[in-house]
Amino acid sequence: MSSRLSGMTGFARADGAAEGWTWSVEARSVNGRSLEVRFRGPPGFDGLERTAKRSAQARLHRGQVNLGLQARRAASGGADIRIDEGLLDRYLELANHLAERGAVPPSADGLLALRGVVEAGEDDLDTEARERLEMAMAETLDQALAALKTSRDAEGAALAPVIVGFIDRIETLTAQAETEAGTQVEAIRARFARRMAELAPEAPGLDERIVLEAAALATKADVREELDRLTAHVASARALLQQAPAGRKLDFLMQEFMREANTLCSKSATTALTGIGLELKAVIEQLREQVQNVE
Repeated sequence: MSSRLSGMTGFARADGAAEGWTWSVEARSVNGRSLEVRFRGPPGFDGLERTAKRSAQARLHRGQVNLGLQARRAASGGADIRIDEGLLDRYLELANHLAERGAVPPSADGLLALRGVVEAGEDDLDTEARERLEMAMAETLDQALAALKTSRDAEGAALAPVIVGFIDRIETLTAQAETEAGTQVEAIRARFARRMAELAPEAPGLDERIVLEAAALATKADVREELDRLTAHVASARALLQQAPAGRKLDFLMQEFMREANTLCSKSATTALTGIGLELKAVIEQLREQVQNVE
């Protein structure tokens, strides 16, 4: 069965050049309950952050996404570079204070990479050239995000057969539980009869009382509803594999799976049915761990 699952972990890179500038974009993502996009770019290109976030939101639904754009202007350019000495001094003071507490001392390139320390002066680009430059950078951001989506889709394709295997196992165990549940009434009746015979071997009307008590206990131990719901959940899980995004709904479905498995174990009157219920819980937990990676 094919699947439309997408993962939340991925990496992509894209490069570009225009108007005497060169740049590279790296896009990384990891698991997250919702979509969180963080962008870091060169000074003077703050507008690209909005573009990057819109592009990410158009493609992705969940996960923590980090976008980094590093840009360099050709040496022949007319832009001047200025160091904000006051800000750098404050960073150094804080870094030295942390170093006294055991932190790693800062490096020069690390300090210069901090936002606001290095400022570029006015370049010689006119308005139209700068607009073309930002449009070209935005296109590279879009390319990196498209490649990131491809990477996450590949993770989803790898997860799909693993998830399907767990769902198949849950379906098999549910069928086994249904077969075993058919023996519960007789097991309860035999157990109750032994107890009654031990406690009141000469009591009149014992057989009738055994039947009534066994029937009451069998009603409490009836697991047909739990098995019907487990069967329905299996069908729902298979349907969700054809949807995108499916992660949130699968998360919720795992809770429903576990609830039915817990009730099945609590109602079990035989060792065999309890064993099936415990294995069900183990498989559902393994499935839940995999579902955490699904967008």
